[in-house]
Amino acid sequence: MNISLKNQRILVTGASRGIGRAIAKQLSDSGAEVIIHFNSNQKEAEKLLQELKNPAFIEKCDLSDSAQVSGFIPFLVEKYGHLSGLVNNAGIAISAPDTLATDDWLAIWEKTMAVNSTAVGILCKEFVDQAKPQKEGRIVNISSRAAFRGDTTDYLAYGASKGALVSLTRSIARHYGKQGIKAFLIAPGFTRTDMAEEILSEYGEEFALNDIALNELTRPEDIAPMVTLLCSGLADHATGTSIDINAGSYVR
Repeated sequence: MNISLKNQRILVTGASRGIGRAIAKQLSDSGAEVIIHFNSNQKEAEKLLQELKNPAFIEKCDLSDSAQVSGFIPFLVEKYGHLSGLVNNAGIAISAPDTLATDDWLAIWEKTMAVNSTAVGILCKEFVDQAKPQKEGRIVNISSRAAFRGDTTDYLAYGASKGALVSLTRSIARHYGKQGIKAFLIAPGFTRTDMAEEILSEYGEEFALNDIALNELTRPEDIAPMVTLLCSGLADHATGTSIDINAGSYVR
């Protein structure tokens, strides 16, 4: 199968590293014009920009600040033209032990929700707004195994924030499909990224390996091809679906 994303313009959030970086590279290799979103890691975003084969751009936005997120997509559309795809990959996972004082626990909960859920909701809303006149657009939301299986008590906020994306994705798929807008959800398991290093250092790599059915942890490059397929239009009749990529650690 030859997947071509020629003439597509796709925003990938959190694309300076990890899963987002792998997705941006795969989309570019397949012909897409990629907008690389970053928050603080400008150096890595610029490095990725130089590596991509097709025209690409970098844009900064702090997803924890709703005031910055609101209007971000209209800004991009005005600057680059309409977007054919949106990959909501950016996310944070902050440990919040249940022994924390409630105020400290709440601060982590609210920041996690702001980045992982609220920002995604705003970006999806604004993407749909600009996609309606084109009668075409595809959204891929990167959720987590934790949305379905649950998480440890230290990461209640993370699991809950990723669970919100399930309903969001399904609602968009069901109610905007006849206007040409499709939405998909990918639920990775534990993936070897910079963000995961904190968890690996806390629990140990054997903990993660013992939880999966394969001999090695999932890599970002194992997730990127599925995103590319979903963005291509070849799987549009899977709109609304949730796809597990978790090395057999949670089978539904």
